[in-house]
Amino acid sequence: MPSPSGQKPPSSTGRRGHRPSRRGGGGGRGGGRGVNVPPSPSQLPTASPLQPTPAPPATRRSPSMEHKLARSPRRDHLQASSSTQSVAVAVNPMPGSSNSLRPPARPGFGLSGYPVVVKANHFLVSVADLDLYRYNVFISPEVSSKKVCRVIMKQLDNSFWESTMGNKIFAYDGRNSCYTAGKLPFNSKDIVVKLVDTDKISGARRECEFKVSINFASKHDLSNLQQLIEGGQLDALHDTVQCLDIILRERPSNDYEAIGQSFFLRNFSDQELGNGLEYWKGFSQSLRLTQMGLSLNIDTSARAFYEPIYVSDYVCKYLNKDLTRPLSDQDRLEVKRALKGIRVEINHQGHIQRHKIVGMSTESTELTMFSLDGSDATISVVQYFLQKYKIMLKYPCLPALQAGSSSKSIYFPMEVCKIVDGQFYSKKLNARQVISLLEATCQRPFDRENSITDMVKYNNYNAKEILNTFGINVGPQLTSIKAQLLPTPRLKYHGSGLLSNVLPSVGQWSMIDRVGFP
Repeated sequence: MPSPSGQKPPSSTGRRGHRPSRRGGGGGRGGGRGVNVPPSPSQLPTASPLQPTPAPPATRRSPSMEHKLARSPRRDHLQASSSTQSVAVAVNPMPGSSNSLRPPARPGFGLSGYPVVVKANHFLVSVADLDLYRYNVFISPEVSSKKVCRVIMKQLDNSFWESTMGNKIFAYDGRNSCYTAGKLPFNSKDIVVKLVDTDKISGARRECEFKVSINFASKHDLSNLQQLIEGGQLDALHDTVQCLDIILRERPSNDYEAIGQSFFLRNFSDQELGNGLEYWKGFSQSLRLTQMGLSLNIDTSARAFYEPIYVSDYVCKYLNKDLTRPLSDQDRLEVKRALKGIRVEINHQGHIQRHKIVGMSTESTELTMFSLDGSDATISVVQYFLQKYKIMLKYPCLPALQAGSSSKSIYFPMEVCKIVDGQFYSKKLNARQVISLLEATCQRPFDRENSITDMVKYNNYNAKEILNTFGINVGPQLTSIKAQLLPTPRLKYHGSGLLSNVLPSVGQWSMIDRVGFP
């Protein structure tokens, strides 16, 4: 039977010579054989009236086809559904972006259970009607560290805030973008920034020069922000929300150790995890779009860090062994893997130097020999430190740490190298360390609420100059939300047990005399 559009309806077979699979989706024990059911008229998009078209010439069916069609009792029903859906798709094409799709309206609120009020770790954010400007930032020579990039931009702000930047405060993402409340005096400019590194011990000065290129990229109008939120235009809001999130992260990124979306500070709390590690408490924050508008989601977090101790002490804690005896081959390989990539600092030369550990010597410091001043004579590391720096090494049986490049290696004894503070531990924790870390973060709701509010008070967002400049205000209290406490569902177990039905009490139930379904 021809479809109303005059087009041949879609074939009821898949690939040539194969019947289509009609098995429904999964869904556990409720899955079964599915059938295309035509949508009700209220669910179909309204199409323009169709003009009658002549029916296509009848085609001759083979006996096998007649047999297949005869075995499909829902053929006419399926064809009508398929043809109707094909017309609807042709009239109303699918939007290009999934973000522009609006979900169906909720049928109602609070239909089950009884109402309660809960507190969520969201703090409402209000924004003034300002114009935000985004600028692309390029630093040369290229710098890979976000910390160094922030130091460079901080120096630029200190040196050129009034003369070049037009007294504009900017928020920097640590990479390639900065944001201002109002337009800068220029669209594109190259600024030369000089960093001076002064050694804390010797007072020696070392100067580095960087060229910072700042170019206008885009403008964000916040005057219609609330209208866009209520209208659900997520595509138009993505860049604006990202911009505001970077502004809110500007001060914490400079004041704390930033790792991903989280910030940590030793002053919050530092406790030992064992094996040369400790954990720092901190918080994570991100700006979110909610039904109430913009909100800042804040939660507590904890992360493992290396203890800022001498490497010899770290190895002693890591192995839990006496270091007066030589390390076995297995211990040496474990220590080598544990120390690789850690940044250490030395100060036995009268000034602080920082190096990254790239390896470890195969021999102990008393057996590790090297040539002195390019001569043919060799000297051990132990003898060199005794003659040069008057330092008698306590652990001459320990291997030396290797720094520098493969072509020009530098060796240092473990006991003169101190682990740089603030390095987070990215390797796998053992079971005891995981338990300690979970105990630090798992809190009762009341204690967690106090920890979050204390963190917000400590940050004092609204007193920060940068938030006042951008017209951003963060609410001081957790958001109260109306919720529904749903009735407790009854659990059903296999009938082979003594009890097959149970009603949990306060979210708990016993598994005694109960058998689960196979």
